[in-house]
Amino acid sequence: MSRTPTTVRYGMLPAFAAGAVGVAVGLFSPVTAAAEPPPRPPNCTAADLAGIASGVAAATSTYLWTHPDVNDFYTNLHGRPQDEVPQDTKAFFDANPQAHADLVGIRAPLTDFRSRCGIKQPDQPLGQ
Repeated sequence: MSRTPTTVRYGMLPAFAAGAVGVAVGLFSPVTAAAEPPPRPPNCTAADLAGIASGVAAATSTYLWTHPDVNDFYTNLHGRPQDEVPQDTKAFFDANPQAHADLVGIRAPLTDFRSRCGIKQPDQPLGQ
């Protein structure tokens, strides 16, 4: 059988039909791999985090200025070996439970935000 343009055209028809069916299936079948993530809880934006963090930072600054012993402790942690810092921080707060309670209270809005918005908490808050 000789190949003429007509026989080539009709011979290619099944291949084109199969390709068209494949494209149609791909376009109209439900997409499962690209599912959208669950919606974010309200008030969990980067702007919300920045606002809360800045408030906590301002309150911490005020607390440290008005509690020179706590300010000195944190200031003197600079330059110490990293492996000593958690032990020293725990010892300081064990000896100063009110300072620990005050700082936990100051950080509460940030802790609450992280919990509400599903953001991992630090492994050792306040070095403990």
